[in-house]
Amino acid sequence: MDLQRYIDYRNKIVANCAQVIVGKDEIIEQVLTCFLCSGHVLLEDVPGTGKTMLLRAFAKSIGGDFKRIQFTPDLLPSDLTGINFYNQKSGEFQFKKGPLFSSIILADEINRATPRTQSSLLEAMEERQVSVDGVTYPMAEPFMVMATQNPIESYGTFPLPEAQTDRFFMRLQLGYMTREQEMAVIARESAPDIIARLEQVVTDEETAYIKSNWQQVRVSDDVRGYMMDIIEKTRTDNRFVSGVSTRGGIALYRACQVSAALQGRDFVTPEDVKKLALPVLAHRISTGSSARSGDAREYLRKLIDTVEVPLEKIN
Repeated sequence: MDLQRYIDYRNKIVANCAQVIVGKDEIIEQVLTCFLCSGHVLLEDVPGTGKTMLLRAFAKSIGGDFKRIQFTPDLLPSDLTGINFYNQKSGEFQFKKGPLFSSIILADEINRATPRTQSSLLEAMEERQVSVDGVTYPMAEPFMVMATQNPIESYGTFPLPEAQTDRFFMRLQLGYMTREQEMAVIARESAPDIIARLEQVVTDEETAYIKSNWQQVRVSDDVRGYMMDIIEKTRTDNRFVSGVSTRGGIALYRACQVSAALQGRDFVTPEDVKKLALPVLAHRISTGSSARSGDAREYLRKLIDTVEVPLEKIN
């Protein structure tokens, strides 16, 4: 396992995306972590903070087929998966693939669509396949859904079903830039013009190597136990209606391995766990139907602070 290749890969992706999204290197790296883990990312924030621009820049940086789907209340499941239509010349039905049959999918404002349409993504996201009229079609590889959503409190939105939310590897929030960063951004040329000039900065061969070797990163028993301490506490804490699932635990484990490799380490530290627990786990727990979306994240942050961190053993 060549750790320098991981460092170089990370630096090229982050630097390219940072031309568009200023001051958000950590978020860019987390999106990259989702991609390398074959996961999906959900970006939640107020409109106008650069969610769509970040995902478009990332897609151009890694290359591959890219499709953007604008979710609206009248969007139908068949608009995503495709339809069978009757070809009058051949006298047979033919399948016309929908936009889901691409490597990188940008599902823009996913919670503006109805739950029925949202649910049509489930099979594609989890099983890497789509079923239409009893026929199953495999998805492209790599395949990643990068969805944006407006805060649930916004007008005209439909909350995502819990089953679909759990399919997202991470939920991230961009937040606002600093005053100095924003002053520089508002005076420069438009983001679409910058994105138009972006090029693919990593080869398909590099991506294949990076995606196939991060599993070699070691996770000690103490660090693995630390992960489970956090996960088990979410299941017993009375502030949570439901805790983290086993799928969430697996996601945290893999995210820590990738994050360590991107930092040039072949082992996971407790700091990796603390850094990734919030984006990986917060959207997988519930505080009740009347709670705001940010409550679970804040409660989880406080819970993590109460869990004892394992100390490094000196031999």
